[in-house]
Amino acid sequence: MALKRMDNVGIVVEDLAAAIDFYRELGLELEGQATIEGEWAGRVTGLGDQHVEIAMLRTPDGHSRLELSRFIKPDVVADHRNAPVNALGYLRAMFTVDDIDETLERLRRRGAELVGEVVRYKDAYRLCYIRGPEGLLIGLAQELG
Repeated sequence: MALKRMDNVGIVVEDLAAAIDFYRELGLELEGQATIEGEWAGRVTGLGDQHVEIAMLRTPDGHSRLELSRFIKPDVVADHRNAPVNALGYLRAMFTVDDIDETLERLRRRGAELVGEVVRYKDAYRLCYIRGPEGLLIGLAQELG
């Protein structure tokens, strides 16, 4: 049996509306929002009785999705948003954009902060990391040539 695809990446946030606005500004399209609760959900996550608001966003090409979640119950138990790029575990999501400078300008108006600087990798990419909503690490890449 072969792997079909990666379905989505999930990110837990405190302010769902602000996160949706930020990722829509980046260029993702909101597919929908829902409230997830019930014993079936708790069996999947191992959290038992849970109540979560989610939003599913997709990339313009339709191949990738980002699931944003805001936990109402149970309380969030850990926070690793400010971990450096060499911390163990999940690091960041990387998005390819048409124009990295224009994208940075738009996202800065929504609170994004450049982590280091925009760099050029050979003649292939311009790359940078930003801290987006709630300090989440996001990578941006602009293909060159």
